[in-house]
Amino acid sequence: MSRLGLAVLLFLSYLFTSATAYAQMHHVTVSGNVYYGDQNHPAKNVLVNLSDSEESQIATQATDDSGMFRFSGLTPGSYTVNISTSGYERFNMSVDMNFASDKGIEVFLKPLSSGHASAKGRDISAHELSMPEKARNLMDSGKKKLYQDKNAAGALEDFQQAIAAAAGYYEAYYQIGMAYLTLGKRGDAETHFRKSIEVSSDKYSEADVGLGTMMLDRNEFAQGEKAVRRGIELNPEYWLGHYELGRALLIENKVSDALKSAEQAKSLAPGAAIVYRLLSNIHLREKDYAALLADIDAYIKLDPDSPVGIRAKQLREQVAQKVDTK
Repeated sequence: MSRLGLAVLLFLSYLFTSATAYAQMHHVTVSGNVYYGDQNHPAKNVLVNLSDSEESQIATQATDDSGMFRFSGLTPGSYTVNISTSGYERFNMSVDMNFASDKGIEVFLKPLSSGHASAKGRDISAHELSMPEKARNLMDSGKKKLYQDKNAAGALEDFQQAIAAAAGYYEAYYQIGMAYLTLGKRGDAETHFRKSIEVSSDKYSEADVGLGTMMLDRNEFAQGEKAVRRGIELNPEYWLGHYELGRALLIENKVSDALKSAEQAKSLAPGAAIVYRLLSNIHLREKDYAALLADIDAYIKLDPDSPVGIRAKQLREQVAQKVDTK
């Protein structure tokens, strides 16, 4: 292997392995308000995800009745705010908190052209609206406990009660799976992803992608790919499905197909650094150093000042030299 190739491999291993955050003396806050279309329609109980510069998810919070979220006690650095909710376009924003102590943003969710959501209330599918109010309230309570309060056990109880009140509530089965994943009970999580698929008559994309991801993680690539593809079929806008499909295809050495899936994931979630990890591995496999250079540039843009970002800048020079000699 060439010296550059070895350097790239070492860099990818370093760059995309979760690193221990370095200590900072000052804390910063990222907050904001989420609306359905305009300020007259606050988005209640919408999940807001916060990721660090290495695309490791560090917090999830449900918006309150006014559509507000607030992540405090953060160390200075680069963050990504991500919102993905049914019926609306995916929202991604990079937030540089290296030179600010408090950052407030306003998010105006844009409905998809197919229009599955209403701006008059919280995001909710027609199927969920058909569930009894008691069951929906338990789902709201469970999501808050799971994603905001970090109380997976309490969330699990709420989701189970929601199902007791509405046996056809397949979204609740999926959330039970997510709660079990948080508790480290992967077998129970898979059981409930499968139950969500069964109860929905295989019409709920998140459950298919969740199940497929678990299969891929235990090297069941054919079955995992099939499940992920079904999830994408149900919801072509679900970027994580395209990412997981690209991951499976690359492992199966279907490099050109993997690239197509990774590019689709990037178009749906351009602020997700994990996508550039997949692209980097694909372009390294292809020995396409010009494209690899672009992947590194994208990472540097998301994470310019951390130790990992500085290392990326150093490696960029080596890759650039390789491109110049071609």
